[in-house]
Amino acid sequence: MDFNKEEYFQRQTTLSEIGVKGQELLQKAKVLVLGCGGLGSPIAIYLATSGIGKLHLVDFDSVSVSNLHRQVFFKVEDIQQPKVEVLANEIKKRAPFTEVTFTNEAINKNSILSLISKFDVVVDGTDNLQIKYLINDACVLTKKPLVYGSLYKFDGYVATFNVLNGEGDYTCNLRDAFPTIATDIPNCEEAGTLNPIVGIIALLQVNEVIKIITKIGQLLTNQLLIYNALENSQFKIKLKKNKSLIFEDIFKDSNYIDAHCTTQDSALLITASELKNKLNSENLEIISVFNNKDVFLPFDVYQKIPYKAFDAAEFIPDFEKHYVIVCEKGITSYDVTLKLKERYPSLNVFSLFEGIKKY
Repeated sequence: MDFNKEEYFQRQTTLSEIGVKGQELLQKAKVLVLGCGGLGSPIAIYLATSGIGKLHLVDFDSVSVSNLHRQVFFKVEDIQQPKVEVLANEIKKRAPFTEVTFTNEAINKNSILSLISKFDVVVDGTDNLQIKYLINDACVLTKKPLVYGSLYKFDGYVATFNVLNGEGDYTCNLRDAFPTIATDIPNCEEAGTLNPIVGIIALLQVNEVIKIITKIGQLLTNQLLIYNALENSQFKIKLKKNKSLIFEDIFKDSNYIDAHCTTQDSALLITASELKNKLNSENLEIISVFNNKDVFLPFDVYQKIPYKAFDAAEFIPDFEKHYVIVCEKGITSYDVTLKLKERYPSLNVFSLFEGIKKY
């Protein structure tokens, strides 16, 4: 079917705030969407059909059965197919005036700065706290605006970070909203999520991107919008810029460990069955890094060191021993294992895979 660009965007350009000039700005824009799941998939589709000229998608995951109830642009026949590839094909069917490309890999510290530098706006559709901070810090360093979105059960969070203001400075970023990375907040897979809240937050993010590019309306800068689906309520928290942060140092010193155990180095992991077989070994020492020292554990523990107080520099190892670090879900224990291995490369130290929860 033949149709032209003017006809396709007619309803949008009819808005005086957008018009032909606004549509041209959208057509010239280059947007990066990181994460193509519950948030990222509708974000990508709506940005494309809004007229974004170049859209790049990044995600390492494949479509699973549990995705389908809320990631509505994936179909049953797409199961086990790469999300970015499926989503790119769906965009091509709907948005003939958008050039869509994709990377079927996980975001990492080594490549993110060069990736982000190529785009006008970055949109965070990920569900991993460590990766969200990696994206945020990279955007600050490359001076790119970031449209942030996240979910927790019935709550959704939206903000536009790192926008150049009229005074030559940049607005607040994620570290102004949440100075430290929480280690005990589950992702959507662990906590669950409701279908409608996912779409609501995704479209609020799309709305922010369009406003950034067309320079209309009031952005969610220096504030965090929180929407609750059960009460249909929303409120905004004002944010204050912390000008003392040195992001070059933060980026250099942070390892941004992916909390999804599938990305962990298998050489540093021990499974529950392997640990059970080694419990009677004389050279095995188990270290708990639960912040709550009173947590019941199904085996004897050599030491209980709260994760928030753990310092690899103060740990004096016995190189004749095999150490196993344990926590609730295998996330903080892996972080500790990495730090010990970096400090003592020859040390036999392992993290209990998926933690006590799966023991």
